[in-house]
Amino acid sequence: MLAGRAFSFELFPFSPLELGDKFDLNKYLSYGGLPALSNLENQEDINLYLKSYISTYLKEEILAEQIVRNLKPFRLFLDIAAQMNAKILNYSKIGQDIGADTKTVQNYFEILRDTHIGIILASHDESLRKRQRKNPKFYYFDTGVTRSLNRRLNFSLVESTFEYGDLFEQFIVLELHRLNSYFSLDFQFSYLKTNNDLEIDVIIDRPSLPKAYIVIKSSRHVTHSDLNNIISIKKADPKGEYFCLSNDLNNQKIEGISVLHWKMGLTELGFNTSG
Repeated sequence: MLAGRAFSFELFPFSPLELGDKFDLNKYLSYGGLPALSNLENQEDINLYLKSYISTYLKEEILAEQIVRNLKPFRLFLDIAAQMNAKILNYSKIGQDIGADTKTVQNYFEILRDTHIGIILASHDESLRKRQRKNPKFYYFDTGVTRSLNRRLNFSLVESTFEYGDLFEQFIVLELHRLNSYFSLDFQFSYLKTNNDLEIDVIIDRPSLPKAYIVIKSSRHVTHSDLNNIISIKKADPKGEYFCLSNDLNNQKIEGISVLHWKMGLTELGFNTSG
């Protein structure tokens, strides 16, 4: 009945743009950007809030709304989904782990997407039909929620670890998604993994702009060897634009790949990060 008169907006955990000078990358990767955390200074309170958020919202409220009726598999699923964060999903394997069939697992991920608890990144293919047949990647909507589900809040996050790399990738993907929504850019996102295991973390289809291919590296010093995958992909589509978003403050070009600190990279990709 409100067609033509209603506006729809999404609100996400705080973006670095909103936090400004208060933004600290390591703290953000460790505990996320839920607004309530900005009022908490005690570490015990931060941990307690994140744990409470999971138990009262992610689990209880979804069940209370009868979106999910079978309690046990879904509780197990939330934890397994955290372990699969930033990874290509294997529905049948997850189903074996939680005692549910593949269709149920697929439905659970759809519930997380529909309730804005997670983002599903489709596998890139020029054919939509083929794209729908390939397994996607999944990201929880907040890094702190991911670490809480993985029971990692009591452990310090260490650079150059797999955990740090996965959380940094999650952070970048979520920031792309947030800015795309806030600035109404209509960008579309996917990832690519070829048959010979070359992987591009994010591909952005941008209206009126070349397709952007992005690899995400948490390193403070990106080298040529870090870019082997994207250099190989570049040969197949020379018309695209190629980026590496990282923690490296030394912005440079390596074989046509723009190696940029992630803040600069967001701007170069077409996001207005100047505030």
